[in-house]
Amino acid sequence: MALSILYDFLMSSPLASFRSGARASTPIAIGYVPVGIAFGIAAIKAGFSALEAIMLSAIVYAGASQFLVLALVGAGAPILITALSIIATNLRHVFYGPAILEAARDRATRRHAWAWSFFLSDGAFGSAIIALNRTKDHFSPRFMFGIAAGPYLSWLTGTAIGALLGTSLAAWPAVDAAMGFLMPALFLAMVLSLLTKEHIPVVIVTACVTLPLIVLISPTVGILGGMIFGALSSLVIRRRT
Repeated sequence: MALSILYDFLMSSPLASFRSGARASTPIAIGYVPVGIAFGIAAIKAGFSALEAIMLSAIVYAGASQFLVLALVGAGAPILITALSIIATNLRHVFYGPAILEAARDRATRRHAWAWSFFLSDGAFGSAIIALNRTKDHFSPRFMFGIAAGPYLSWLTGTAIGALLGTSLAAWPAVDAAMGFLMPALFLAMVLSLLTKEHIPVVIVTACVTLPLIVLISPTVGILGGMIFGALSSLVIRRRT
């Protein structure tokens, strides 16, 4: 149903709003291809067929959860445990649609929100928030489908390439290194584009907490600690201003 609605929007006119959304998410769409390739390669190595890997990307469409599926299935975890793990990992996606509608303010509309919100990945959500921070004039269901379409199709394309040509690509170490670097670089660029002077103290607090915890304990503890102290410092700064 969601894909049918997306097709109707693509065939309708005018498409200026859709194209505006597509341009906003183009950097993320480009970055999703190599990560999708990495997943396709990993899925084949884990014993999935090319069709199964592509369908997993089409239905689940969440990189972290999909790699988690490979790890759990490879370890022989029960289906129920795997399903619950995916739900827990993807729970944040429930809040993406409402957050975007809140950011759109007077331009917000719930029409077809259930459909375009399905296609929201972390990168697409970030692209939408950045675009809405600049201007809300283009916001519409077409705009959101434009935001979401590129990353979704790129993820499927990357998965298909990795699944079908996985063994050949895995033989090139430079390709593997590039795939591991590209997405963190893109997300860092997105975060930097959102920063203002008010955010700098929060960034400093987060870094001062995260880095020592990563070195002394573990990356997981460092990330969680940075998130908690960063959020608390943001609340303190807001109350003072």
